[in-house]
Amino acid sequence: MDSNWMKTRQTKFTVYVTVYVAIIIGVLGAGNWLSTLYSKSFDLTSNKRFSLADQTEKVVKGLKTDAKILYFDKTADFPRAKDLLDRYDALSTKLSVEYVDVVKKPQVAKQYGIRNLGTIYVEANNKREEARSLSEEEVTSALIRSLKSGERRVCSVIGSGEHSFDDNSPQGGYSKLKELIERNNYKTQSIRLLEKPEIPKECTIVVVGGPRFDYSDPALGALAKFYADGGRILVALDPPMQLGKETISENEKLIALLGEWGFTVEKNLVLDTSGVGQLFGLSEVVPLVTSYENHIIVRDMREVATAFPLARSIDVKTGIPNVTTEKLFSSSPNSFATTNLKSAEIKIDPKNDKKGPLVLAAVSAYTPQKDGKAAMGRAVLVGSSSFMSNNILGFNGNRDLAMNMLNWLAADEDLISIRPKDPQDRRISLTRRQMSFVFYSSVILLPLLVIGAGISVWWKRR
Repeated sequence: MDSNWMKTRQTKFTVYVTVYVAIIIGVLGAGNWLSTLYSKSFDLTSNKRFSLADQTEKVVKGLKTDAKILYFDKTADFPRAKDLLDRYDALSTKLSVEYVDVVKKPQVAKQYGIRNLGTIYVEANNKREEARSLSEEEVTSALIRSLKSGERRVCSVIGSGEHSFDDNSPQGGYSKLKELIERNNYKTQSIRLLEKPEIPKECTIVVVGGPRFDYSDPALGALAKFYADGGRILVALDPPMQLGKETISENEKLIALLGEWGFTVEKNLVLDTSGVGQLFGLSEVVPLVTSYENHIIVRDMREVATAFPLARSIDVKTGIPNVTTEKLFSSSPNSFATTNLKSAEIKIDPKNDKKGPLVLAAVSAYTPQKDGKAAMGRAVLVGSSSFMSNNILGFNGNRDLAMNMLNWLAADEDLISIRPKDPQDRRISLTRRQMSFVFYSSVILLPLLVIGAGISVWWKRR
């Protein structure tokens, strides 16, 4: 064979391989460069563990001024923050993230008064707020605090058996609600209308959380004046149940005042017989809501469940001058409203009990004309006060619903959304019997099947 022909063939082969390798390297290099400029990721986890919450995206994408997140740590530890903070950086050109090495730049660390590694500051509108931990909830809360100007205060009425911000008990306490409110740039305060029937001027929102006893006329007058003057009120009113020592009064005077605001309050207890609540470990006395109206408070809560322990139904009135009302959500069609409120044994009477869906929450707006200016009073009424209590506030959408109501009342509609949540615990709990089944099927049965199949093949081929 001609040696020149062989050399020519080898030369061509070398050229082809070189060209192919160059093309592959070029494609990989171009792809890497494009991915750096236009990074895009997809979160396929069931609980969207690696995605930012709706509220975070809403706040960051809606920035009208420049904002900056500063993370102070050692360079070697920056990666633990980049996974979260770089997602903020990718949402808007108006938000930047800066990683500061406290060893290489001690003067910057001293300027910010850094004492602990991992400190996070958010700067916007010439304000600086610290995020207490490396979590989406804390970083977004710090960003909101830096953007909002002026003080907003949520005042909770106490003295008539209401839930208290200072109560840490699981059933009756609102201490977790207080923490949630303060993380979202609101101040909190408790007021006693029985001692001084007057709403302090610093109160932006007044919360009436499940009074067990009716209010005095002066206290009701203070609430009425506050609403008429453009005040914002959240009322959560329980059914008048009488079970042993736990007695809740009729609250006739408060209900009459709510009637002036466009609400009708029913004397009943809503029971959910759909069985859906049992999937979450809830009983029939805790109606589960998965369908909402189109009001801005609940518009973003599609397919998000909320729970309402010991709830009563309400309704809205029309034709009241200067007052507009709107429903928020109702119980499931497989629910009933029983009027038997004195027996611990719950029995449903399909013939006499009202069948669902039953309205559980509604809103009211009062817009009179005063000197040519509208002073809009706003009120939210919920037929359960326990939906914000410590033991169930963390259930699915309850926390979002409570804050959305407060945001609407405070005219902070831009903050109404689904908030960051802690990662779900995805561990699987098995019984002893299930563990034994998994052991014998995977450790003993499967290997025996493989060995048996091997012996069968060998026997046929021998």
